[in-house]
Amino acid sequence: MTPTTIQLISSALFAIAILHTFSTNFFERLAHTQPAHAGVWHFLGEVEVVFGFWALVLILAMFAIDGSTAAIGYMDSRNFTEPMFVFAIMVIAGTRPILQTAMVAIHSVARIIPLSGCIGFYFTTLALVPLLGSFITEPAAMTLAALILSNRIFANGISLRLNHAGCIVRKHFHWGNTHAICRSACADGGWKMELGYCIHDVNVWLESGIAVILNALGATLLFRRELSQLSTTDSSDGSNSVPLVLVLVHLAFLAGVVVFAHHPAIFVGLFLFFLGLADAYRHHQDRLILREGLLVAFFLAGLVVLGGQQQWWLQPVLMSMSSDAVFFGATILTAFTDNAALTYLGSLVEGLPDDFKYALVAGAVTGGGLTIIANAPKPAGIAILRGHFEEEVVHPLGLLLAALPPTIIAALAFWYL
Repeated sequence: MTPTTIQLISSALFAIAILHTFSTNFFERLAHTQPAHAGVWHFLGEVEVVFGFWALVLILAMFAIDGSTAAIGYMDSRNFTEPMFVFAIMVIAGTRPILQTAMVAIHSVARIIPLSGCIGFYFTTLALVPLLGSFITEPAAMTLAALILSNRIFANGISLRLNHAGCIVRKHFHWGNTHAICRSACADGGWKMELGYCIHDVNVWLESGIAVILNALGATLLFRRELSQLSTTDSSDGSNSVPLVLVLVHLAFLAGVVVFAHHPAIFVGLFLFFLGLADAYRHHQDRLILREGLLVAFFLAGLVVLGGQQQWWLQPVLMSMSSDAVFFGATILTAFTDNAALTYLGSLVEGLPDDFKYALVAGAVTGGGLTIIANAPKPAGIAILRGHFEEEVVHPLGLLLAALPPTIIAALAFWYL
């Protein structure tokens, strides 16, 4: 397949955007050394801005080379349902009623674990909340755990090493929500008849659970001394408690948005009703994470625009691999493109054997935590947790290195069990 000029430009911009995500701390340093232009450098230092910025460059190139009709037609052909959904679910999941409900559940389970300090709380959060992604979706589970860890663990002035363990949290949600990757390949692609094969494969669920629990245990043991010194008491007082009726209403809105996740006309309407409710009962709310949600949505929208032009090279590379090679190839490739896009491209090819399909899905799941762009909801966790890092910069290389050990454990669980 001979690429067009725009496809070549888009792939170059995609590569630049990936390099940009690893260079955000460089722009933050420029903001301090060149205060006259600090606004521009801070803007380019926002990791959530990266793909949206380079997507804008691509669209401008399309206008210049192919004309306005082609550029507008391409934008109209993109599906921005996921960015809109992630924004809505992040805001709802980050509200005080939902967060307090999750905290109560985690404390109830953690009390059963006879360990000192916050060890049991930390392990329970890492082991159980990611698995909720299969029910409340991965972005919602990501938001919940990031806020919980931010409020109870990271806010206590913990070490940078424990902060970087947040990358393990990001990987957990990916594995805990394995069925979402299957759904992308099955329901949205060409494997419609194998939907039951994908979602109800007991081995996939078992392997996901093993990967989550083993890595949760490993992270807990690694930081057990520091966690044992943290207080187990909740800093919130009774005056912030939310009436049960309001909690149930929030849960109903959360469930409604999840159920209609593929129907933006419905879930956006529900979200607007929710915003009205939140404003009416603002004394039972903390600050809504609207800014964080919008930044994440902008990031994902940029990924949709740039990623839509990568099929010309990604699909031939993927399809040239054997079933054994595709697992490790998909693990690497998903670090540079969203896992859902990767599995979707594979689903467009008819007649693939089941072992190839499994290898593609398992590889996309395994490598989904290596970079911030490998899995769409991960920017949500970064947006919430980065305030606990120096200059609010989460170094992508540090996260990549920290993600390697749990990735190896996941690979062993998915491929060899």
